[in-house]
Amino acid sequence: MTELTGNLTGIRESVKKELLTLYDIEVDATVFLPLELADKLAQLTALIRREIAIYIARNGKILDVSVGQADRVSLQDLGQRRSDTRLSRVRCIHTHPNGDATLSNVDMSAIQSLRLDAMCALGVNEEGQLTGATVSFLAPDETGALKAGPITALSLKHLEHPQLMWTITQNDQLATMKEISTEDQTERAYLISTDSQQSLEELRALADSAGAVIVGSALQVKIKPDPATYIGSGKAAEVALDAQAKDATLIIVDDELSGIQTNRLEDALGIPVIDRTTLILDIFAQRATTSEGKLQVNLAQLNYRASRLVGARSSLSRLAGGIGTRGPGESKLEMDRRVIRRRIQILKDELKELERQRGIRRKNRVDSGIPSVALVGYTNTGKSTLLNLIAQTDVYVKDQLFATLDTVSRRIVHPDGDEFLLTDSVGFVSKLPTDLVEAFQSTLDEAMGADVLVIVSDASNPNAEEQRKAVEDVLQALGACEQPRIEVYNKWDIALPEHRVLPKGTLKVSAKTGEGVDQLLQAIVEILRKGERTLDMFIHFSKYHVLNEIRNQGRIIHEAHEGEGTRVTVRMSKPSANRLQAQYPELFAQV
Repeated sequence: MTELTGNLTGIRESVKKELLTLYDIEVDATVFLPLELADKLAQLTALIRREIAIYIARNGKILDVSVGQADRVSLQDLGQRRSDTRLSRVRCIHTHPNGDATLSNVDMSAIQSLRLDAMCALGVNEEGQLTGATVSFLAPDETGALKAGPITALSLKHLEHPQLMWTITQNDQLATMKEISTEDQTERAYLISTDSQQSLEELRALADSAGAVIVGSALQVKIKPDPATYIGSGKAAEVALDAQAKDATLIIVDDELSGIQTNRLEDALGIPVIDRTTLILDIFAQRATTSEGKLQVNLAQLNYRASRLVGARSSLSRLAGGIGTRGPGESKLEMDRRVIRRRIQILKDELKELERQRGIRRKNRVDSGIPSVALVGYTNTGKSTLLNLIAQTDVYVKDQLFATLDTVSRRIVHPDGDEFLLTDSVGFVSKLPTDLVEAFQSTLDEAMGADVLVIVSDASNPNAEEQRKAVEDVLQALGACEQPRIEVYNKWDIALPEHRVLPKGTLKVSAKTGEGVDQLLQAIVEILRKGERTLDMFIHFSKYHVLNEIRNQGRIIHEAHEGEGTRVTVRMSKPSANRLQAQYPELFAQV
């Protein structure tokens, strides 16, 4: 069924009917643009004072008639190509009501992004007369990549010249001969936010971490995002042109969108749209290395997609490999709810088994009496670097958001003999996806159940205080409010002036230079000792087996051998000390 598309507001029904008659025109397959059709487009353009675009297939059939604004028209993909590296077999002809026949930057971007055979602009004056024409063809370069050729001015009579269609045929044959691989799926991302410049910059860092190339951004500060298109229809039209001119392949929105918002924004922009949550889930999918991490990410992705499956279109139909489509699970996203629910249940069962195994390890650690300390904080504050310095290990570090995902623990022995388990947990971020927190709940509980929390902030980041508030929100949500805390400002060697004055008790540390690390370790030890008891015991030779038990549960800080046994001073957790004293009261009576 033929219909008009685009901006039809205010156009009389009689004019709409006349526009519909354009579909009835048969174009000779050897003719690029009949002069009769060009003249009719000019007359209708002057009548409505708006741009008009038509798409003509190679066989001469007119596929679409679209009306735009006075200075632009939204161009859509009606390609009939058999491959992403082939021409679309469709050419676009559109008018410019201002009389200028020159192809614009948006036109030149569209011919390449839509793989059009050719793009032609017709200048039209106020009287409905043609003022000129320009054309550009798409052809493969020496590497085989399709590139738009130079803009060529045509005399109007040459619009019917067979040389134009011959050029398209030759270009198509070259594209067939030089068909190239399309394995490089680097996204050209355009960012949108209604929050703040600070939030937009963080979105930029997230997109960069996901491997996207940022080609542009738009900030439309709103108290509440538009319920239909997030940024409003006016701003959406502006973004559509800018994104198309910059050859963007993906729009990333700085908030979590509803399914309806995603669909309407894609309709308005003509480019696939993903939200902040999808982006973060994609980063986690790339970073997960352990079996448990992969299961957790897959579960979070499926939970999120299941609630948005109805009505999802281009954002769910893209080939696996682009941002928002990666993951350790299925690459085909067109799964119905029943299949997704079954997969979710399987993942939950597998995670329960892993959680059971972790529970056994946690019990063994608790029984051993070794206290635990967790490094927590915003992503990219240097927690992993700090762990590497203290534990002399080689955990992966990189200056990007969520460089490390899986929880890592190392046993630390202080020079005074104190021991503890130091854990580097996943970094936090503002607007952390709920599905992700739920999927990683058991892993986060492991870190949040530590005896001491070392909260690491970035002294080189101007938004450190805001990030610290975001960390506190996550800690509150996880119920990690009771443990003793140590506040640390890392990267002190490059600290900003505004962070030079810190609240009392905050430690200044540099994981790069080692500054303040000794003070941090001493602060940890002092807190841990508050939860311990120091015991003096005499172990008779007949009870020597108890000595091994003491070594396993605590730390012997003094040991002296005497005639009938060994006298020891031991430090251990209060629960372990109480159990030991209740089990062997005679050992204490002899002290």
